[in-house]
Amino acid sequence: MLHLNVNDEISRLKAVVLGTAKSCGPIPKPEEAYDPKSLEHILAGTYPKEEDMVKEMEAFANVFEKYGIKVFRPEVLEDCNQIFSRDIAFVIGQKLILANILPDREKEIEAILHVLDRIPDEDVIRPPEAVHVEGGDVMPWNDHIFIGTYTAEDYPDWITARTNKAAVDFIGQQFPNKIIKSFELRKSTDAKQNALHLDCCFQPLGKGKAILHKNGFLVEEEYQWLVDFFGKENIFEITADEMYRMFSNVFSISPEVVVSERNFTRLNNWLRAQGFIVEEIPYAEISKQEGLLRCSTLPLIRE
Repeated sequence: MLHLNVNDEISRLKAVVLGTAKSCGPIPKPEEAYDPKSLEHILAGTYPKEEDMVKEMEAFANVFEKYGIKVFRPEVLEDCNQIFSRDIAFVIGQKLILANILPDREKEIEAILHVLDRIPDEDVIRPPEAVHVEGGDVMPWNDHIFIGTYTAEDYPDWITARTNKAAVDFIGQQFPNKIIKSFELRKSTDAKQNALHLDCCFQPLGKGKAILHKNGFLVEEEYQWLVDFFGKENIFEITADEMYRMFSNVFSISPEVVVSERNFTRLNNWLRAQGFIVEEIPYAEISKQEGLLRCSTLPLIRE
């Protein structure tokens, strides 16, 4: 059996589900795009090729192997994009919460049944249908749970709005001993403005550091709360272009080790200057789908 344990974003990783790019299907039609960045690349003829994405994910798997981490992969479903395993489920404490994701993607959960079968039934939470939530919006952080959301009345009109007010309330009910802190995110059809998930504009790191992009937040006071929480001197503020390139979507294997995209030169230099070990891998093709390293992982056990 798997004894789940995830209380933050940085404690030493022991077991993880890493998505797969195999058999991810044909290039979507423009009307099938789930996010503005994918649409941009579909229209430009630069949508990523499966073989390139498979190589990128293998590079990520090799880093996990280097650090002795147990890696589970989804069963490969034919013509199904299964790269972003963070979307379909997430762990808080000892509980795994299955996401109510876009209906087209529900079969992705079936592809990790071999993992779910190793988790005691009482540790798997299936939220009611009205609760919309994806793992990219949810970050356990010690006493806190940070949640990205969008609560305006036009929520149903935005395919980029993935986590609703009902989800914030539901998670609060499930974890009454945690402080729930929600953040209104900016939704846009312009990929350079759109914060698809909280991890597209914010990422806590080890050593008390964090990555942040101000314009990803709709409410300045909520952004400022994070600045005050981590301390301005500990924050790496990214530009709109760097948010677009997914600079905040790195992944911590431990408080000292961060996996980052090899082209993120400004960030990677800063991380090393702060004393981090940076494992650089190629992930630029996958980023064309508005997701990166954190999005591709579903941590199951951290120390």
